[in-house]
Amino acid sequence: MGIKERLLKLKSLLPKGVTLVAVSKTKPVTDLMQAYDAGQRIFGENKVQEMVEKHQQMPKDVQWHMIGHLQRNKVKYMAEFVDLIHGVDSLKLLTEINKQAKKHDRVINCLLQIKIASEDTKFGFNREDALALINSDEFQDLKHIHISGVMGMASFTNETKQVKTEFENLKNIFDTLKKNQPGMEIISMGMSGDYQLAISCGSTMIRVGSHIFGARHYT
Repeated sequence: MGIKERLLKLKSLLPKGVTLVAVSKTKPVTDLMQAYDAGQRIFGENKVQEMVEKHQQMPKDVQWHMIGHLQRNKVKYMAEFVDLIHGVDSLKLLTEINKQAKKHDRVINCLLQIKIASEDTKFGFNREDALALINSDEFQDLKHIHISGVMGMASFTNETKQVKTEFENLKNIFDTLKKNQPGMEIISMGMSGDYQLAISCGSTMIRVGSHIFGARHYT
């Protein structure tokens, strides 16, 4: 099965209201164009430089999602075109995104990254910090960002019960935040290995790479 066939098969299995982000990191533009020709318009990258290069080569109706950990000094390179930033994990980062968006007279959509996993390697807010952020005066001053929802990554484990609990926790935090921040619609959770479980727990956006493009080869 090729990229087009895998993509269309995956899309046919998704319930209405679930958005697919094709995770295209490390993949060549020729692969992305196969997915594009099959109708895919949303691509996720985790390195800003790689996303900028692909943006320059791909059709302009592509929506680019930054799904990796984002450093503040890299925001300026993609502020002109990025559609959604998934991994916002600090007020400092939000402030920088706001600053760069203002330069381009844009409002950039962002997701608050919530730490739901047990691993220390994962980034993100806890429930209390996320609530404090969206209720803070500093946050109210940021006119060039829009918090569209939340993103989370479950623990890297085969324990389905644990992953399910973590996904349910993210959905719960989303519901709490939404009361304070109307306009939040996106729950970005679920990847190639666990997207079906994530959808059953309320995910509205999944990030899938290897199920579309095949195994990733890191150099």
